[in-house]
Amino acid sequence: MKNRTRIAWTFLAPMLILMVLVAGWPLARSIWFSFTDTNINNIAEYNYVGFDNYFSEYGLFGFSVFSAEFWETDWGVSIKNTFQFSFFSVILETLAGLGVAMLLNQEFKGRTLVRTAVLVPWAIPTIVSAKMWGWILHDQFGLINQLLVDWGLVANKIAFTADPAYALWTVVAVDVWKTTPFMALLILAALQTLPKDCYEAARVDGVHPLRLFWKVTLPLIKHPLMVAVIFRLLDALRVFDLIFVLTSNSGSTISMSGFVRRDMVDNGNLGSGSAASTSLTIIIFLAALLFMRAARVKLNEESN
Repeated sequence: MKNRTRIAWTFLAPMLILMVLVAGWPLARSIWFSFTDTNINNIAEYNYVGFDNYFSEYGLFGFSVFSAEFWETDWGVSIKNTFQFSFFSVILETLAGLGVAMLLNQEFKGRTLVRTAVLVPWAIPTIVSAKMWGWILHDQFGLINQLLVDWGLVANKIAFTADPAYALWTVVAVDVWKTTPFMALLILAALQTLPKDCYEAARVDGVHPLRLFWKVTLPLIKHPLMVAVIFRLLDALRVFDLIFVLTSNSGSTISMSGFVRRDMVDNGNLGSGSAASTSLTIIIFLAALLFMRAARVKLNEESN
């Protein structure tokens, strides 16, 4: 037994060392920078400032998170935008993905071709799809605006990606278009594992399709569905490229990752940017942990 354990650690050692070098060292260095006033133009010269980047008057959490002043700061707005984007996009993608997966799970002619076509939006790189939708939604020569005007639905063209009233919802809509196939693929994989005999028995007994879905299908796929939601939530909370390309990282749509990029690259504040990056990591970890615990409690209650 000891020999097998030693062999296992021998095979794992190269991967663990590589992970420490690729992920561990940069993370540790970023955490260290968050306690300094390092500038990107000269990272060799810095002063240790402790928790000033976090809790000082000009830090990320200079105001209490329970105060209105905090949510008016750039960092507070970025947190609010990120969670608002994640909440609505994950819900819509899960519902749409479930519907698409249920459809693709049916037997019909050309099903393989349809399954392949559905994956196209997800296969397109995010930057490409964001640029494509940016042109389609353009307020001057965009196809959507032209159609809305031609059909008499609006009097004036709408700045979907520039107007704060529409920008974040536009990003959510584009993300739903792109990522729904990902959710559909994961849910379809779960549906493919379900036993066929219970469905055949239900059809013989004349059970209504909606009742069959609520009483049989959904309970059987709830665990894989929860895993898919967690994966998507983790990805949504770190959103950057879609918002940056579509809305140029404007203040009304800036995400936490966008805030980190702006503070580090545009402003050159490597110290405060690293503090924001560390805070982002902690927030995502806590959000995922709370969601998993809540989901586990819910699933246990339903099982009992």
